[in-house]
Amino acid sequence: MSTLLYDEPGPVTRARLRSWSVVALLVIGLAVGLVCWRLWGQGQFEEDLWAPFLDEPALRTGLVGGLVGTLQAAAMAMALALVVGFAVAVARLSPSRVVQAAGATFVWFFRGPPLLILILFFFLAFPMAFDIDITPFWALVLGLMLYNGAVLAEVIRAGVLALPRGQEEAAVALGMRRGTTLRYVLLPQAVRNMLPAVISQMVILVKDTSLGFVVSYGELLRYGNTAIQVLDNPIQMYLVVALIFIAINMSLSRVAHALEKNPVASGLRRRRTVAESR
Repeated sequence: MSTLLYDEPGPVTRARLRSWSVVALLVIGLAVGLVCWRLWGQGQFEEDLWAPFLDEPALRTGLVGGLVGTLQAAAMAMALALVVGFAVAVARLSPSRVVQAAGATFVWFFRGPPLLILILFFFLAFPMAFDIDITPFWALVLGLMLYNGAVLAEVIRAGVLALPRGQEEAAVALGMRRGTTLRYVLLPQAVRNMLPAVISQMVILVKDTSLGFVVSYGELLRYGNTAIQVLDNPIQMYLVVALIFIAINMSLSRVAHALEKNPVASGLRRRRTVAESR
């Protein structure tokens, strides 16, 4: 049996893939074992280095506080970035060349520089230029919003342009305006297709909240760095912080998978599209 792009692997190819998978797992296991053996030889598995995570309530309270700070900044930046992304994507899809140029300029300007520069701009340069005080929280959120909003705008635009041309032509034939066509015909269909890319960008956004330490924002990594100065256990602390970030991002991925496979949401989108096209 074949698909559009490739033939399904035969018995020989499947056996070869299984063999290479076993070899890869053995190599990875050997590498992990070697690292653990080296850490064991250096005393990194000593109980004193891991005990504070169980015995020190202040440490757990601080990690929870840092986690809350990370989630607050990420949630606010996500919401604002989605709004900005949709607005800029609509501008990029506008029939007006002036509006298209404005959207393209926004994407070019805010997607180009490193995110760290945007955060430092809002924390240092913006207050000096406009005499407006900005807290570390908002300096981080505004930087994340503009950078990720520019990236999401291109994701959303690509999702709409990937739809069959006949969708827009049918809407125009029914007398729909451009804005109505985007709102009720193109965007509802494009959302499901671009959801994995949007969630991937949200995962990147969550990890980028760790840049808040440069403006002294109380996020998870900054608290971890502070605790290391007292406990002198950098490997253990960074491992715990990394595991927390992994748990957050896995949760986001599961939410995206559930939304993508949700038959109720999919049915609502299909019914709305059919109803509007009649």
